[in-house]
Amino acid sequence: MSNSQSATMPAGGESFSIRSILAPLMAVVVGMIMVILDSTVVNVAIPELVDYFGTDLKTVQWTVTGYTLALSAVIPLAGWMTDRFGTKRIFLLTIALFTIGSVLCSIAQTPEQLILYRVIQGLGGGMVSPIGFAMVFKLAPPDKRGSVMGVLGIPMLLAPALGPVLSGWLVEYVSWHWIFLINLPIGIVALLVGARFLPKSERKEGTRLDIVGMLLAPVAFAMLAYGVSEGGTSWSSASAITGLSVGGGALILFIAVELLQKQPLLELRVFGSSDFVRGILLSWLSVIALFGCMILIPLYLQNVKGYSPLETGLILLPQALSSAVGMPIGGRLFDRIGARPLAMTGLTLISVSLFLLSRITVDTSLGMIILSLVMVGLGMGLTMMPLNTHVLNSAPRQWVTRVTPLTTAAQQVVVSFAVAGLTGYLTSQIKSHGADAGAAGNPLVAAVAGFGDTFFLAASLAAVGVVFSLLLRKPKKAAEEKKEGSREADASMMMGH
Repeated sequence: MSNSQSATMPAGGESFSIRSILAPLMAVVVGMIMVILDSTVVNVAIPELVDYFGTDLKTVQWTVTGYTLALSAVIPLAGWMTDRFGTKRIFLLTIALFTIGSVLCSIAQTPEQLILYRVIQGLGGGMVSPIGFAMVFKLAPPDKRGSVMGVLGIPMLLAPALGPVLSGWLVEYVSWHWIFLINLPIGIVALLVGARFLPKSERKEGTRLDIVGMLLAPVAFAMLAYGVSEGGTSWSSASAITGLSVGGGALILFIAVELLQKQPLLELRVFGSSDFVRGILLSWLSVIALFGCMILIPLYLQNVKGYSPLETGLILLPQALSSAVGMPIGGRLFDRIGARPLAMTGLTLISVSLFLLSRITVDTSLGMIILSLVMVGLGMGLTMMPLNTHVLNSAPRQWVTRVTPLTTAAQQVVVSFAVAGLTGYLTSQIKSHGADAGAAGNPLVAAVAGFGDTFFLAASLAAVGVVFSLLLRKPKKAAEEKKEGSREADASMMMGH
């Protein structure tokens, strides 16, 4: 029996070792690190890009917006692409496209070229996460999925924290070109390891393309993401209203079309599972609280405390390290006790740390901030992957390749809402406090008060998540799959004898 065959065989817990799938797992992890890292590095480099190209901030901001829109547009296509052409082939193709886009970004001569090349990056990077999740989910036996997905989750939390550090150092001491060019060796490694060790997947014959869904999905998710990002500046602006109206209308039509399709682009029938609905709603609540914190803390450190981007990245490192510790622990515990106690514990840690940050003042010590960040990181590690694994466990196994693009696309929109909503609330609260008589003469006091209010809002959302986590239960399908996996393993052993 080959390594790839043994890796995909749903054997019992004792006969399975993560080492047996370590090579394909690393191929997926390297690819995901590269894509997620690139989602954060450009933000730090924006002022440098404005100066280098001699343009304005609004133009350079499109290097981020264009990338996000491309990601949102292509994610829904991942399921059909992998069913039609094979998971391994499409995964390697997307990594190659992302790497090529990165190299093109590094040699861009005009802001327009950089925006175009960032779109190419996004078209490649959008499919990496949903395909990677589906591949790893299928590699792991049901009773070890938590442990395996916990390993996969480490880059998801490490990369956003390491991105500002890496970008700040490269921009300050080398050149902005290297925030893109560094993806070349990483992409080559991911391609070589993936080509050698990723298991071959069979293409599904008779897979039909949902043409109407293919046209509506990119419009719906891309325009919603655009409308929300524009709403972060002004919800009443023409661009925000247009984006939300067009995106919302396309989404309604998309849902109606998909429910009538025998082979839909995204498997919306999975919402018929109450376990899936509970898991995905709690996951969205967690994402809003988590990403709100990840946006607010850097803004506070730079705008209030006056730290440089590189110093800010270094201060955020303890959060990344604690999440890296919590992630594998959460994965192992998920296999034993399920998602509910982990979600309750993790979200409690996050809500307590955010409540502490809501008491922040101008004189709050750096040690207090780092302690809160460590708590947030540990809470992230215990919560995120158990919830994601719970959601996938709640879906029929044959739908996994269509469910991972669904959850990824939805999360992309939810993250956009979280960022735009919380930053908009922060701005309004700072203005409100600035108008108060006590803060009118001190803008810094008004800013700190605004941050405190926004941290309190994020903490309240996390607290709601703690209560909501009481509704989680182990999906019945997971236990049935475990029994079925053991029977298949026993049958394989008997055939071997």
